[in-house]
Amino acid sequence: MTQRKFLFIHQNFPGQFVHVVAELVRLGHEVVALGIKGRGVPGVRLLRYAPKAPARVSDVSEARDFEAKIVRGMACAQAMAQLQAEGFVPDTVVAHPGWGESLFCKDVWPTARLIMFAEFFYSASGADYNFDPEFAHDSLSARARLRLKNSVHLQALHAADAVYSPTQWQRSQLPPEYLAKTSVIFDGIDTRAVAPQPQASIHLRRDKLTLTVADEVITFVNRNLEPYRGFHAFMRALPDMLQQRPQAHCLIVGQDDVSYGTPPKSGGTWREVMLAEVGQRLPMERVHFLGRLAYDDYLRVIQISRCHVYLTYPFVLSWSCLEAMSAGRVVVASNTGPVQEVITHGVNGLLFDFFDTDALVNQVVSVLAAPDNYAHLGRQARQTVLEKYDLQSRCLPQLLALLGVQSSPE
Repeated sequence: MTQRKFLFIHQNFPGQFVHVVAELVRLGHEVVALGIKGRGVPGVRLLRYAPKAPARVSDVSEARDFEAKIVRGMACAQAMAQLQAEGFVPDTVVAHPGWGESLFCKDVWPTARLIMFAEFFYSASGADYNFDPEFAHDSLSARARLRLKNSVHLQALHAADAVYSPTQWQRSQLPPEYLAKTSVIFDGIDTRAVAPQPQASIHLRRDKLTLTVADEVITFVNRNLEPYRGFHAFMRALPDMLQQRPQAHCLIVGQDDVSYGTPPKSGGTWREVMLAEVGQRLPMERVHFLGRLAYDDYLRVIQISRCHVYLTYPFVLSWSCLEAMSAGRVVVASNTGPVQEVITHGVNGLLFDFFDTDALVNQVVSVLAAPDNYAHLGRQARQTVLEKYDLQSRCLPQLLALLGVQSSPE
C-alpha cells in the first residue's frame, strides 16, 4: 500500500474527523492536522495556529463575522505555508470551512485534492432562521449577516474537488449547482460501544440516588441547554410529565453556555430563565441537572433511559439522537427536517410538532406508563443505526472511499 499524506483542518480538531484520522494512522498514512483548540489524536501531528485580532474592528457590524473568518483563514494559510516550507505537501486536504480556515488552501497547495465537510448552509427560509416565533428577529441586517455567513461556504464549495454532508437534509440545503459533487456520509456511530445495556445504572451522589433501567427515567441531552435544541419547549412540558408520572426522574445533560443561538436578553443562562418560568411547578428532587459528563457516564445515562427526548430546530442533527437510538432507547423527537430523515413515527420512534407541548407530554407519559408497548420502537431504532449509520460497517468505509483509501481488516 502506498503511503499518502493527509492534512485535516478543523478549528476544534478532531471534531467530526476523529474516527477517520485514527483509521488513516492505523492504515499507515501520514496525517497532519491544523486547529486552534481541541485535543490530539495518537499518531497525528497537530499544529495549532492563533488568529490575531485586527487592530481595528470594522465599523460595519454585518462585516465583523466575515472579517473574523478572513483573519482565521489567513492564520491557517500561514500555518500551511510553514508546513510547505518544511517540505510537507499533502495529497489530500480535508477541511471544515465553517470558521474560514480553508479559505486560502488552494493558494498554498493548488494541486492538492480538497475535500470539504459541508455541515450547514444557511438560509433565510426553510431552516433554523426564524423557525421559532418566540425568538423571531427578521431584519435586513440579520438576513445580510446570513448571506455573509454563507460567503465562506460558497468559497469552499467552489474550491472543493469533493464535498460531503452528514445527512440528506443537510445536503439539501446546499445550492443546487454543488449537489453533483456532494456525497452524504454520516460521522458514524460506534454501535459496539453504544448499545443496550440491561445492567446499566447511574448513581447520583448528591441526591443519594441510584437509577437503573427498571426506573422511569426521562433523558434530555444538549451540548448546551438552549432553544436551538428545544430546551425551552422541553422544560415547559416537564412539569406535566412529572405530575402525571409521580415516580419518574428526569436526567438533563448539558452545560449552561450557548452553542448556536444567543444568550437570554434578560441575562443569565437559559436554565435560569426556564427555572424562573416553570421551577415552582417542578418537583426538583426528581429533576437532575448533570452538566457536562464524561462520555462513559453520558452513555450510562442514555442506556438507562426509558424515554429519550430530542428536539431541534431545522438544523444540524445531533449525535445524541442517533446514540440514543443505537442504545435501543425509545426516542420522542420533534418532527423537524433532520429528525424526519432518521425517525419514522411509530416505526423506530415517536414524533411530535416542535411547538405542541401537549403532544410531547402525552407521548412521553405513554412511553413511561407502558414501556412494553413501545419497546419495539427502541429495537427498530437500533436496527436503523446498524443499517445506515454504523461507524465500522458503513460510514468509515464510505469516507475512506471518498478519500481514495482502501480499508483493510483489523
